[in-house]
Amino acid sequence: MQLWMIVGLTLLYLALTGNLAANNVIAGVLLAVGLTALLHPDRLRINPQQVATSLWALLRYGLVLVKDVVQGAWQVARLVLHPDLPVTPAVIALPSQTESRWATALSAHAITLSPGALVIEIGAHGVMYTHVLEAHKAEQSAAELQRLRSELLEKILPDTPPVRSEE
Repeated sequence: MQLWMIVGLTLLYLALTGNLAANNVIAGVLLAVGLTALLHPDRLRINPQQVATSLWALLRYGLVLVKDVVQGAWQVARLVLHPDLPVTPAVIALPSQTESRWATALSAHAITLSPGALVIEIGAHGVMYTHVLEAHKAEQSAAELQRLRSELLEKILPDTPPVRSEE
């Protein structure tokens, strides 16, 4: 099932109505499921195990994102307040480690949300060219964090189209 589409349509509905009452949330979910069924009737298969796995991965992804933002804010504050301003900026090539275009885009978004890093381009095969403030620390930790992000996003978005090769 297109879980991401249902969640997105439900959130859009709730944002447009501005009403978070339980009956309105239920109406939003039903409307989103109905629209998804109309747009993709061939994909309307509900796998409860997949839904549970996706929701658990979504929760973990949110916690990883919050942790990354807090750590990045702390590191940037430490750099800015240091009297010598020990910044060693660089652009690093960070493989997305996923075949999904959605997962690559969401990874780039998560990297850009965290202070001290900015994805400036997504190149061929999903390589994210990322500007960082501390080059000597960023490459190893960014690769490990990207591996975790890509694993979680593959579970959240199991049926997404692959990255197109730009050769």
